[in-house]
Amino acid sequence: MSYEQAAFCSAVGRGEEIFWVNPEKKPYREVEASLPFSAAQIEDAEARLARFAPFLELKFPETIKTHGLIESPLREIPGMHEWLCEPCPEAPVGKLLLKMDSHLAAAGSVKARGGIYEILHHAETLALEHGMLQPGESYTRFADPDFRAFFGTYSLHVGSTGNLGLSVGVIGAALGFQTCVHMSADARQWKKDLLRSRGVEVREYASDYSAAVAAGRRLASQDKRAYFVDDEQSQDLFLGYAVAAKRLQKQLEAMQIPVDDAHPLVVYLPCGVGGAPGGICYGLKKLYGDNVICCYVEPTQAPCMLLGLGTGRMEDICCADVGLSGKTAADGLAVGRPSGLVARATRELVSCEATVHDRALFRYQKKLWETENIFIEPSACAGFHSYVQLARACAAGLAPESLHPALCNATHIVWATGGSLVPEQERQSMLQTKTTPEDLGTTPLIFQ
Repeated sequence: MSYEQAAFCSAVGRGEEIFWVNPEKKPYREVEASLPFSAAQIEDAEARLARFAPFLELKFPETIKTHGLIESPLREIPGMHEWLCEPCPEAPVGKLLLKMDSHLAAAGSVKARGGIYEILHHAETLALEHGMLQPGESYTRFADPDFRAFFGTYSLHVGSTGNLGLSVGVIGAALGFQTCVHMSADARQWKKDLLRSRGVEVREYASDYSAAVAAGRRLASQDKRAYFVDDEQSQDLFLGYAVAAKRLQKQLEAMQIPVDDAHPLVVYLPCGVGGAPGGICYGLKKLYGDNVICCYVEPTQAPCMLLGLGTGRMEDICCADVGLSGKTAADGLAVGRPSGLVARATRELVSCEATVHDRALFRYQKKLWETENIFIEPSACAGFHSYVQLARACAAGLAPESLHPALCNATHIVWATGGSLVPEQERQSMLQTKTTPEDLGTTPLIFQ
C-alpha cells in the first residue's frame, strides 16, 4: 500500500469527514465503448415497465394519475437552499432541487425503482416460459387469480437493511409470490412490521447486511423454485435504477433547466451497497456525459464504496478492515462491503464522494421539514452534506474546474432516497432529535 493510500485508509478508519475526488474518473468519450451496460438495455428496462403499467395501476391506485408510472417529483427547495447558505456561505448559488424518490409510489424509496423492476422482470419471464401470457396480451392479466396461484408456487428471497426488502416484499405480495426478506440488525422495526402486515416472511439477523444477504442467497440456492434478489451483483436492479435518468431528463426539460457545457448538473447520491446510486449515475452519464457530475455520499462509519474505489480494491475491502463499526442512523446506508459490479461499472464515471457524521443528518432532516414541509429519512438527508462539503472543499482550495469548467453555473440535485412510509410516531421522534449548528461539521479532509 502506498503512503497516500495508507493516509487515506487511516483517515477513513478514524471516522473523519472526507471529500474525495476520484482520480480514476475519465472523460466520458474515452470510456463509453468499454462500459458494461448499453443504452439499449436501459431502454429495454423502460419498455418492460411500460408494459406493466396497467397492472401497477390496478395494484397501486396511487399510480393511476401517472398511468402506472412509478415516478417521483423534482422540486426546487429555495427555503432549504437559503438556510444552507447561513452555516455554509460557500454554498453554490445555482438552483438546488430535491429529487423526491422518498415519495415514490408503492414502496416509498429509491429501491422501488430497482426492486420492483427486478421482480416484474422475473414474473414476466416465468409467465412467458410457462405459457401463462401470450405476446401482445394486456399485463392486467398479472392481477388474475390464476396468475397469483401460479406465482404462489414460487418464492423470492432478498437480503436488506430495509428499503430494498420493502420494495421486493410489496411487489412480491402484489403478484402472489411467497416472499422472504432477510433483515440485518440495522433494519428498523416499523419496516419489518409493514412487511409482515403484507404477508411477507421476515427473518431477522443479529449481524450486519452482508450476513443477511449471505443467508438469503444460501436458502434460495436450496430451492429450485426460489429466486434471489442479489443486491450486490444484480444487473436487473442496476438497470431498473438506470431508468431514472431519462425520466429526470424530461422533468428538467419541463422546468426549462438546461444541461450542457455551460450549465452542468451536479447530482448528490446517498450510497449503501451502491446499486441505486450506481445505476442512476450510469444512466445519467449515458445521457449527459461529462456535463453531469455524480457525487456519492456515505456515513463516516459505513463508507464501503469510498473504501472500494479509493483503494482500488472494490469489494475486496470492507469497513471492518479499517476499524469502522458499520453502525449508523442512516440504516439504508449501513453496508460494510460495496457491490463489486457497481464499483467497477462506475469507477471511471463517478466524480467525487463525501462522508457525513450521523449527527448532521438529523439537522438536515429537521430543517428540510421546517423550510419545505418535506419529511425524508436520515439516510436520504446525506445528499445535503455532499452539497455542503463540495462547497467547503472548493473554498479550501479544490479547483472547481477539476470537476467541470462551468461548475459555477451548475444546477444541483439532492437525491432523496426514502421516507414517505415512515410511521408518524417515528417521524416525530426523529424530528425531536436535538441538533446544533456544530452538527454540520467543518471543512472535510480533501483527497484528490
